[in-house]
Amino acid sequence: MSNVLNIDGLRLKRGAREILRGVTFSVARGELVALMGLSGGGKTTVLRTIAALETFEAGTIDVEGVVLHAGRSLPRATVRELRKKVGMVFQLHYLFDHLTALDNVTLAPLHVAHVPRDAADRRALELLESLGVAHRRAAYPRELSGGEAQRVAIARAMAMDPPLLLMDEPTASLDPARRGDLAATLRQLASAGRTIVVATHDAEFARACAHRVLSVEGGRLRGVS
Repeated sequence: MSNVLNIDGLRLKRGAREILRGVTFSVARGELVALMGLSGGGKTTVLRTIAALETFEAGTIDVEGVVLHAGRSLPRATVRELRKKVGMVFQLHYLFDHLTALDNVTLAPLHVAHVPRDAADRRALELLESLGVAHRRAAYPRELSGGEAQRVAIARAMAMDPPLLLMDEPTASLDPARRGDLAATLRQLASAGRTIVVATHDAEFARACAHRVLSVEGGRLRGVS
């Protein structure tokens, strides 16, 4: 099975503080990996470096042939290619308040990929339907529950059909029942071939959904289960 993500020797500093200290791991296609650890341990920073939201001091990140090198600002062409490969769902879903659920999902296909409106709407509805929130397509974010907003955010992240989906603390605003629903949703996405990396401190959720759990402590991988 081919790897979608390869990280080798990743190091990152903020000032004098070393946040990541030689992180190395790979994730195969269709695999769901959970990065577990306490706040400040570095797990969210790993996601941000993969998505090119932060530069790093040493190591490489390879997402299906798009390679990020240490200390370099990315050319625009590389950024465009990376955005096709990686979708990210933040801890706070960051849906646009003035747009409906459907319009949040179609935003990137329409304005980045220049997909025709009919095709973008059709794809968005398929995603919302697969995630169980198509009936809320006309709702604005303020009208959605935490679980509904999370699913719309997942649909938005998948709208450009990226092979790699990153999720930061996805259960933070969910009650226990919704956490179980989300775990089942992520397992379904992985079984369909989506590669997923989740940063979480929720051990029960990680056990419920992940194929592997990597423990991130003090900027290092401390254990694998």
